[in-house]
Amino acid sequence: MNRTQVRQALRRANEVARRALDSGHHPFGAVLVAADGEAVVMEQGNVDAVNHAEAVLARDAAARFDPETLWTFTLVTTVEPCAMCAGTQYWAHIGRLVYGMSERRLLEMTGNHAENPTLDLPCREVFARGQKAVEVIGPVAEVEEEIAALHRDFWRRR
Repeated sequence: MNRTQVRQALRRANEVARRALDSGHHPFGAVLVAADGEAVVMEQGNVDAVNHAEAVLARDAAARFDPETLWTFTLVTTVEPCAMCAGTQYWAHIGRLVYGMSERRLLEMTGNHAENPTLDLPCREVFARGQKAVEVIGPVAEVEEEIAALHRDFWRRR
């Protein structure tokens, strides 16, 4: 994906996060982008503390597409995936990840919030322990503040 495609996909994921928020869920969103870097083939907002947007999307994608196709796809998500979500992406065989804001930055916003006990474990470290080279792009400075704004407002009100 080129920089323009990355920004567009992250903004779409942030709209999914906004819809999740409007539905009463935490403001996380993910999209699955095809090999062309343009076509969004799936979208998923956060469901709950166990069914994060990225993990649900990766499981659904694994049921729908074969591993060879998924390896050419990109999971685009608003916030760096936690260890659970990174592991699910790895096992689903999705070959690339793009995220807008780091898990560390989210932790700075949420602190020790009972609804978001953030694991301070970068996704790159999770992927590095595997046998497949998942490409990671992020955080993306051009859209990070847009994503942060949605979270800042949400966690301030909790």
